[in-house]
Order: sequence, then C-alpha cells, then structure tokens
Amino acid sequence: MKAVLAGVQVSPVNMEERKALGIKAGDTVRVHQKIQDKGKTRIQIFEGAVLARKHGDEPGATFTVRKVASGVGVEKIFPLYSPLIDKLEIVRRAKVRRAKLYFIREKVNREIKRQMRRMSLVSLATESGAEASAREAEEAKKAEEEAAKAAEAEATKKTEEEAPAVETSEEPATEEVAEETPVEEVAEETKEEDKVEEEKKD
Repeated sequence: MKAVLAGVQVSPVNMEERKALGIKAGDTVRVHQKIQDKGKTRIQIFEGAVLARKHGDEPGATFTVRKVASGVGVEKIFPLYSPLIDKLEIVRRAKVRRAKLYFIREKVNREIKRQMRRMSLVSLATESGAEASAREAEEAKKAEEEAAKAAEAEATKKTEEEAPAVETSEEPATEEVAEETPVEEVAEETKEEDKVEEEKKD
C-alpha cells in the first residue's frame, strides 16, 4: 500500500510538519479550524484535551479532542491532515499511562453526580410575558404609592415647621394683653381715688 501511495499527494497540507508535531493522548491542543459562513471563511479555535489518536501517521489519521463548554462536554474528531485545519498548536503535554482516555467521560460524570449530591433542591422557573407585565405593573404601583407617601411626609413637615412660627407670633400678643389688663386696673383705681378725694373736699 505504501508503494502505491508513494507519488500520490493525499492532502495539500504539509504532512511532514503535522507528523513532526507528534500529537498523542493527554496533550492539550488548540485547533484553528476554517469555517465557511455565508460565503465567508472564518477561523474558529477549538481547545481541549486529546482523548485518542487513531490510525498512526496514515493519510486517514485522526485525533479526538474534548473540551467542556458552559458545563457541557463537547468532543470533535479531526482528521490529522485535513486542509480545513489552518493551524495546530500543542499547548501542554501530560504524561498518561493509556493510549485512549475515554475514562475521562465517566470521571466527569461521577464528579457531576458528586456535586449534585451536595446541592439543595430549589424550585426556580422562568416567568411568562403576562407574569412579567403584571410584576412590572405592581412595581409601578408601589413606586407611585411610595412617592405619594414621601410627598405627604414632606407636606406634614412643612406644616409642622410653619406651626411653631405662628405660635411664636401669637405669644407676644398674649403678653401684651396681660400687660394691658394691669394698666386698665391702675387707671380705674386712680379714678376711684380721685372720686374719694373729691367727696372729701365736698
């Protein structure tokens, strides 16, 4: 088979360069993948741990990469010599004792189950549009009531501040009245004395 493929170009990619990388299970790799969207090509990076490497360095060689995105495990199988892979980077190498690391899937599941045992049950739900509008209406009513209460409190404070001023203005008047009454009595007493003196003269 090797003799047949000797002069055949399997992929436009530099195959020797990809072979030299020596990707193996346990490595953390960053795969720059070309993706076509609406006639445009963009590059998407997929970074994760290599679970398995299959078919050696053959033209059909593949490697499986696993990562956890938003709490969900995602696995992708990439052909080693795919022209859709723009760039391959090995971020980290780890020493492992197995050729295939499929046990990581079960290990993650066990960890999740262990975490779920520690969790407490909580009843949470999303609210519908009608519930949301009703809640907003209630909040608006509460805000209006609070504003009205605040306005009433300010009005009562103003009236309380004005009331002492009125009382202070009334106090001198009462004192004046109190002062006036003795003067009148003194005047009456003087009149009586004058009458008594006149009678004595007569």
